[in-house]
Amino acid sequence: MALKRVKMNIDRVLDKNLQDLVRGIRNHKDEESKYISDCLDEIKQELKSGDHQAKSNAVGKLLYLQMLGYEISWAAFNIIEVMSSSKFTQKRIGYLTASQSFHADTDVLMLATNMIRKDICSSQMYDSGVALSGLACFTTPDLAQDLANDIMSLMTSTRPYLRKKAILLMYKIYLNYPDALRPSFPRLKERLEDTDPGVQCAAVNVICELARKNPKNYLSLAPTFFKLMTNSSNNWMLIKIIKLFGALTPLEPRLGKKLIEPLTNLIHSTSAMSLLYECINTVIAVLVSISTDLPNHTTSVQLCVQKLRVLIEDSDQNLKYLGLLAFGKILKSHPKSVQAHKDLVLQCLDDRDESIRLRALDLLYGMVSKKNLMEIVRKLMVHMEKAEGTTYRDELMNKVIEICTQNNYQHVVNFEWYVSVLVELTKMKDTQHGKLLADHMMDVAIRVVAIRKFAVGQMAILLENSHLFAHNSQRKGICEILFAAAWLCGEYAELLPNALESLEAMFKPKVTSLPGHVQSVFVQNIVKLYSAIIMKAEVDGDEAKVREVGQILLDKLPMFAQSSDLEVQERACSALQLLKYIHKLLDKGVPVSEEVSFLFAGDLNPVAVKAQKKVPIPEGLDLDQWINKPPSKPVEVQNKASIFSSGKDDSVLRGESEKKRRKAKELSEEELKAQREARLQAQASNPHYLKLGGPSPRKAEKAEEIINVDDIPIETLDIGMDIEMSKGLDGLASSDKYYLEAMNAEKSKRKQKRKEGKKGKKGKKKSSAAVASDDEITPTHHVSSVVDMPEGMTAADSDNEDDDQKDEIIKKLDINLDEPLRDDEKLPTRQHRVEGTHVLPEPVDNGSAILEKKKKKKKKEKSSSKQAKSERSGSKSLSAELAQAGIIDTPSSALDLLSPPDTSSSTVESAAARLTNGSNDASPNTSKKEKSRDKKKI
Repeated sequence: MALKRVKMNIDRVLDKNLQDLVRGIRNHKDEESKYISDCLDEIKQELKSGDHQAKSNAVGKLLYLQMLGYEISWAAFNIIEVMSSSKFTQKRIGYLTASQSFHADTDVLMLATNMIRKDICSSQMYDSGVALSGLACFTTPDLAQDLANDIMSLMTSTRPYLRKKAILLMYKIYLNYPDALRPSFPRLKERLEDTDPGVQCAAVNVICELARKNPKNYLSLAPTFFKLMTNSSNNWMLIKIIKLFGALTPLEPRLGKKLIEPLTNLIHSTSAMSLLYECINTVIAVLVSISTDLPNHTTSVQLCVQKLRVLIEDSDQNLKYLGLLAFGKILKSHPKSVQAHKDLVLQCLDDRDESIRLRALDLLYGMVSKKNLMEIVRKLMVHMEKAEGTTYRDELMNKVIEICTQNNYQHVVNFEWYVSVLVELTKMKDTQHGKLLADHMMDVAIRVVAIRKFAVGQMAILLENSHLFAHNSQRKGICEILFAAAWLCGEYAELLPNALESLEAMFKPKVTSLPGHVQSVFVQNIVKLYSAIIMKAEVDGDEAKVREVGQILLDKLPMFAQSSDLEVQERACSALQLLKYIHKLLDKGVPVSEEVSFLFAGDLNPVAVKAQKKVPIPEGLDLDQWINKPPSKPVEVQNKASIFSSGKDDSVLRGESEKKRRKAKELSEEELKAQREARLQAQASNPHYLKLGGPSPRKAEKAEEIINVDDIPIETLDIGMDIEMSKGLDGLASSDKYYLEAMNAEKSKRKQKRKEGKKGKKGKKKSSAAVASDDEITPTHHVSSVVDMPEGMTAADSDNEDDDQKDEIIKKLDINLDEPLRDDEKLPTRQHRVEGTHVLPEPVDNGSAILEKKKKKKKKEKSSSKQAKSERSGSKSLSAELAQAGIIDTPSSALDLLSPPDTSSSTVESAAARLTNGSNDASPNTSKKEKSRDKKKI
């Protein structure tokens, strides 16, 4: 034995520890995987040894390898062996590894239930603590159900360290075993008034997390949390409590009236920015819930806005972002208070942080009104021209369109201005929002009838300059605007100033480089334009023009018939056949314009978003049934090589190719030298090659003297606007024209009102008339809200498929905690045996032994009766305190939960009582005599 121990000690000295493993991995960077595989083999040998220290060392190395991404699930049983060690240093390594590698599907966890229970109930405080910390990471529904009672008993431990850990672990128990919430909630509620601030903070955290999804169940705790909020100085706990009040206030508006004053005091007094932010958020939620009951709350709103302005003006980017985020919340309920700080938000568009710029854009979306829409859009357009990066420019363009179209064009007063904005956006280079521009151009032209002629005229100019858009033929590129231009010019051809010029513009040579779907629209609307032109020519009696236009189409349409896109080919061929048939009728002297116009008669309306969902399924149609027989599995080709081979064996072909490759690669030294010299000579004669890293240092010094980076002048280039495009599109309208007209009209109104005020009007009327409200500004055009829907369906029909479903865990935790516990809700208590079910035979003993047993029995009964009396008195006093504090309704409800346990009952408190009475072998209060006595009885 002695030699064996010496041998084991020598082996332990030679074993690699964690430091050696880390050092070895760093020294074997080139062969890291091979080195780690060798280390894993050594670790497996260490795990097979009988020494606990060697096993803990091996598990520690496995933990490091798991952090590097290696799988260690094969060592789960060895990890549990280290967890069961009696030494704390080894136990800690085992639990840490388990918390990193164990999960709900780990099979060996069911074997560790009793071991974890033993560690939780250990007399050593740190053993219990490491078990609680580890269990929080790998708890499962089965473990939560089995260990809930033991963890609840630690919530009333005399050690604050254990109480705090047990309370935090109970949150994970609730998530995995929601039935434990109601029995343990009274104890959790008691910890809110714990003397230790750490335990108190832990209880607040757990309840706030539970109330985040189901706040109505914790409304009865509002007085306790209000007391904590007014008395506590812990900022982090105050943040949690204030968040909870923000969720409770919508459920109980009367609570908001009491919260305004303490929250306002905290906003004035606190220097912690995180607490200030949460106070402002809760004040906003309070003001929203009590807006009808407390009309005079403008001072609180102004205070919040002023504090948020300080955050936005701060140099810290995080505080600036939070300030803008809170501005957005105030904007929903009090938009006028935030609109006064429009200039501050516009300044944030120049911030170097993109997230702050995007948040400022979201704020501008809500700050828009009929009065300031043109001004905000104009500043965004100017900012778009200076913005760097196509992604941010695309986001700016998207936000401009969203601002103008929100709530069915609610804030747009002049639609000519809006069409001019859309046209100006087409000049932006390399944008990916061409389809978005096209969709909105078509939407405004279809729905606003009064603006249709102006929009069609602008689209005709874009068609005449289609060659400027053809260079960007990508999908969603700026060439998509030609889709809208061709469609609008064809659909409303009677509104064109010169339909023949627009028709000829659609036959420009570069049109064939556009995407296929755009060319398809061109072909379709060429026929529409042809129909409108011949209709007008027949009315005027100009037959020559009819034949001339038809001949133009017959000559130019074949360019589309030769397209590689099948849709374009089909439409072009159909149009050609239609034109040939029309020419035959014209040769016979038959008028055809009226019949051709019937092909495109009727108005087209936008289709509702949910129109497809509203289409009823015909009776007898099963969409899941196969129309034809399901396809059979493809037959594998047995001789695949024979399909592609040329008669030779594959190995022979591979050998020949390898020989050729080797011959091509094998070059002599002279050939390599000649290639190198030729390459250097080509680089020296190439004016576009930067020759800074020459072979000699003298050449490098000369190059540095010739090319000095600091002397190169820096020029700012405006890359946002395409210069060629801006020069070519001369006839387009400018949005600045309408902006200046609106500003001049507003100035003239102000002058007129000032004159009226001087003539003797009252000051009150003067001040109220000086500010024009949005209701006074009326739009010049009407927006149609007609959309196409299936027959018998309306857009207002409900759609239950879009309703959000609650998470299953949140549903299970939605429990009424104020009701008394039922018998079926009480958690089961661990017992050695149930009385009356199995009786062991009495051992044969002499008279002296029987007398000693009777004396011990009497002493035990006396001690248990004294203990029961003290527990009853303690429970009565505690229930009276709870009732007086207002936590419970009557003392009787607390007595039911806090009464001492019986031997046959399975109440929540029975676990703690049995631990104190000695029924649990792992209890620290059990003496050696009592243990030996229990063993003799068994």
